[in-house]
Amino acid sequence: MNLFSIALFAILLLNPKVTMNNISDGDLVWRNFTDGIREASASNKKVLVDVYTDWCGWCKRMEKDTYSDEDIKNYLTANYVIVRLNAESDAKEMLGDAEVTEATLAKAYGVTGYPTMVFLMPDGKFITSVAGYMKPSEFLPVLKYICEDYYKQMNYQDYLNSRNAPAK
Repeated sequence: MNLFSIALFAILLLNPKVTMNNISDGDLVWRNFTDGIREASASNKKVLVDVYTDWCGWCKRMEKDTYSDEDIKNYLTANYVIVRLNAESDAKEMLGDAEVTEATLAKAYGVTGYPTMVFLMPDGKFITSVAGYMKPSEFLPVLKYICEDYYKQMNYQDYLNSRNAPAK
């Protein structure tokens, strides 16, 4: 074992939040795009791609306020494969048989502002995207609307109205 391998092993052993291809953030395990699509296909879960930049203050606030919320963490863990994508990164990912950068992927999904949450089917097909910071109370209904396929039946405002309607 060379010195580099020993150092890498020590880093991984001493910091359980770091893995080779995935980033753990509290209870959430963020995948890279390639691994996320592979896992989603195997588990038949939809994919949430959190597109961010390192300098984005609203991205950091979304991380601190929204993704750390217990209800959000529980729902995401149970229902989605979650992916982090740096819109300015040259890191290589696979899109089908093509190797592309994370920056290219962000552009391909039409991302122009940060944060943007891109929702994909388990096979990687685009569903929709939502741009901007969202509080947990705003974000959870969006997650449910997409995951539970309400988007196939009604627009988002009708979905919100149906959730707030008094029981008959």
